[in-house]
Amino acid sequence: MTQQHREAATERTRLTPHAVVDAALSVAETEGLAAVTIRRLARDLGVSPMALYWHFRNKDELLDGMVGRIYEKVDTTVEDSSDWPRQLRAVLASMVKVLRAHPSAAPLLASRNTTSQGNLRAAETMLEILRRGGFSPAEATQILRHALSTLTNLVSGVPGAGPGEESAELVETRRRTRLFLRSLPPDRYPRLVEAAGPLSECEDPDGYFRFGLDLLLAGIETMAERDR
Repeated sequence: MTQQHREAATERTRLTPHAVVDAALSVAETEGLAAVTIRRLARDLGVSPMALYWHFRNKDELLDGMVGRIYEKVDTTVEDSSDWPRQLRAVLASMVKVLRAHPSAAPLLASRNTTSQGNLRAAETMLEILRRGGFSPAEATQILRHALSTLTNLVSGVPGAGPGEESAELVETRRRTRLFLRSLPPDRYPRLVEAAGPLSECEDPDGYFRFGLDLLLAGIETMAERDR
């Protein structure tokens, strides 16, 4: 075995797929998804790129690993004594919590179809809950797809959100947006003027996510009652 291969083998023993993926998620949250590369992660972890390629053959596999890791963190435990709307709310609320911790990686969930155990477990749990709510497999699938799209957009669409959201540049952007809306002719745009603050920033993040989740679940429950 050459010296290079011996060093690569030693580095691999110091790494696990979870360690690599967690490092990738950390980079995504501080600098954005574009900054996630094999070479960057190797540098941060203090190993050679070859050691990472042992776990992930390319960036696509790494991105799939990031999606799988996010799903692993979703709590899919359901209380048997609860009705199906409360069970669904619990799972979706857990997903929102996880996505809020990884907003830069959230769009990956809607754009990549992975077959990780975490992904399969979350999908199976939600489909089972929806079937108990009276939805057909086709309806439950549609709801699952739209729920995922809604939650990822809810997280990535927070006004002012993103890597370094409190940077001076973004604070200034929000300020300019607010001033622009307030400067509109009030006789033509009275509602935009009065909503200048809420439209330019999210003053209550918890309330923002709670409202979005309430809106999604209210729609699902209304559909269930209508079908009955």
